[in-house]
Amino acid sequence: MINIITTYIFVTILLSCIAAVISFWLPQITPDYEKLSPYECGFDPLGSARLPFSLRFFLVAILFLLFDLEIALLLPLPWGNQLSSPLTTFIWATAILVLLTLGLIYEWIQGGLEWAE
Repeated sequence: MINIITTYIFVTILLSCIAAVISFWLPQITPDYEKLSPYECGFDPLGSARLPFSLRFFLVAILFLLFDLEIALLLPLPWGNQLSSPLTTFIWATAILVLLTLGLIYEWIQGGLEWAE
Protein backbone atom coordinates (compact mmCIF):
# COMPACT_ATOMS: atom_id res chain seq x y z
CA MET A 1 0.00 0.00 0.00
CA ILE A 2 2.79 2.44 0.88
CA ASN A 3 4.62 1.56 -2.32
CA ILE A 4 1.57 2.53 -4.42
CA ILE A 5 1.17 5.86 -2.63
CA THR A 6 4.87 6.61 -3.03
CA THR A 7 4.63 5.78 -6.73
CA TYR A 8 1.62 8.09 -7.14
CA ILE A 9 3.41 10.93 -5.37
CA PHE A 10 6.56 10.41 -7.46
CA VAL A 11 4.61 10.35 -10.75
CA THR A 12 2.65 13.46 -9.73
CA ILE A 13 5.81 15.39 -8.86
CA LEU A 14 7.54 14.20 -12.04
CA LEU A 15 4.63 15.24 -14.28
CA SER A 16 4.36 18.62 -12.53
CA CYS A 17 8.07 19.30 -13.04
CA ILE A 18 7.91 18.25 -16.69
CA ALA A 19 4.89 20.52 -17.30
CA ALA A 20 6.64 23.45 -15.56
CA VAL A 21 9.83 23.01 -17.60
CA ILE A 22 7.88 22.76 -20.87
CA SER A 23 5.81 25.86 -20.02
CA PHE A 24 8.98 27.92 -19.50
CA TRP A 25 10.89 26.43 -22.43
CA LEU A 26 8.20 26.36 -25.13
CA PRO A 27 7.43 30.13 -25.38
CA GLN A 28 11.14 30.94 -25.75
CA ILE A 29 11.48 28.93 -28.97
CA THR A 30 9.96 31.63 -31.20
CA PRO A 31 9.82 34.92 -29.30
CA ASP A 32 8.25 37.87 -31.10
CA TYR A 33 7.31 41.44 -30.20
CA GLU A 34 3.77 40.58 -29.08
CA LYS A 35 4.90 37.82 -26.72
CA LEU A 36 7.61 39.98 -25.17
CA SER A 37 5.46 43.08 -24.60
CA PRO A 38 3.62 43.47 -21.30
CA TYR A 39 -0.17 43.38 -21.31
CA GLU A 40 -1.77 46.51 -19.86
CA CYS A 41 -5.55 46.14 -20.18
CA GLY A 42 -5.54 46.99 -23.87
CA PHE A 43 -3.57 50.22 -23.44
CA ASP A 44 -0.27 50.97 -25.07
CA PRO A 45 2.35 50.17 -22.38
CA LEU A 46 4.88 52.53 -23.96
CA GLY A 47 2.65 55.62 -23.79
CA SER A 48 2.35 58.21 -21.06
CA ALA A 49 1.26 57.04 -17.64
CA ARG A 50 -0.56 60.34 -17.07
CA LEU A 51 -3.41 59.68 -19.50
CA PRO A 52 -6.92 59.72 -18.00
CA PHE A 53 -8.17 56.28 -17.07
CA SER A 54 -11.66 55.26 -18.13
CA LEU A 55 -14.04 54.86 -15.23
CA ARG A 56 -15.99 52.26 -17.25
CA PHE A 57 -13.50 49.64 -16.03
CA PHE A 58 -14.45 50.37 -12.42
CA LEU A 59 -18.16 50.52 -13.22
CA VAL A 60 -18.12 47.13 -14.91
CA ALA A 61 -16.11 45.63 -12.03
CA ILE A 62 -18.52 47.00 -9.41
CA LEU A 63 -21.55 45.79 -11.37
CA PHE A 64 -19.99 42.35 -11.70
CA LEU A 65 -19.34 42.14 -7.97
CA LEU A 66 -22.83 43.37 -7.16
CA PHE A 67 -24.65 40.88 -9.37
CA ASP A 68 -22.22 38.07 -8.57
CA LEU A 69 -22.71 38.43 -4.82
CA GLU A 70 -26.47 38.59 -5.19
CA ILE A 71 -26.47 35.40 -7.23
CA ALA A 72 -24.59 33.76 -4.34
CA LEU A 73 -27.74 34.28 -2.27
CA LEU A 74 -29.46 31.70 -4.49
CA LEU A 75 -26.90 28.95 -3.87
CA PRO A 76 -28.72 27.42 -0.86
CA LEU A 77 -31.97 27.25 -2.85
CA PRO A 78 -31.84 23.50 -3.64
CA TRP A 79 -31.80 22.71 0.08
CA GLY A 80 -34.75 25.01 0.70
CA ASN A 81 -37.26 22.41 -0.43
CA GLN A 82 -36.37 20.33 2.64
CA LEU A 83 -37.67 23.00 5.00
CA SER A 84 -41.10 22.87 6.59
CA SER A 85 -42.49 25.41 4.12
CA PRO A 86 -40.80 25.22 0.70
CA LEU A 87 -43.25 27.82 -0.63
CA THR A 88 -41.60 30.49 1.53
CA THR A 89 -38.21 29.58 0.07
CA PHE A 90 -39.63 29.81 -3.44
CA ILE A 91 -41.14 33.23 -2.70
CA TRP A 92 -37.82 34.56 -1.33
CA ALA A 93 -35.89 33.19 -4.31
CA THR A 94 -38.41 34.77 -6.69
CA ALA A 95 -38.06 38.09 -4.86
CA ILE A 96 -34.26 37.97 -5.24
CA LEU A 97 -34.54 37.17 -8.94
CA VAL A 98 -37.06 39.98 -9.46
CA LEU A 99 -34.74 42.44 -7.70
CA LEU A 100 -31.80 41.27 -9.82
CA THR A 101 -33.86 41.64 -12.99
CA LEU A 102 -35.06 45.11 -12.00
CA GLY A 103 -31.48 46.15 -11.20
CA LEU A 104 -30.29 44.88 -14.56
CA ILE A 105 -33.08 46.72 -16.39
CA TYR A 106 -32.26 49.92 -14.48
CA GLU A 107 -28.56 49.68 -15.36
CA TRP A 108 -29.44 48.97 -18.98
CA ILE A 109 -31.73 52.01 -19.18
CA GLN A 110 -29.16 54.25 -17.48
CA GLY A 111 -26.52 53.16 -20.02
CA GLY A 112 -24.21 51.57 -17.46
CA LEU A 113 -23.71 48.48 -19.60
CA GLU A 114 -22.72 50.32 -22.79
CA TRP A 115 -18.98 50.38 -23.28
CA ALA A 116 -18.73 53.03 -26.00
CA GLU A 117 -20.96 56.06 -26.21
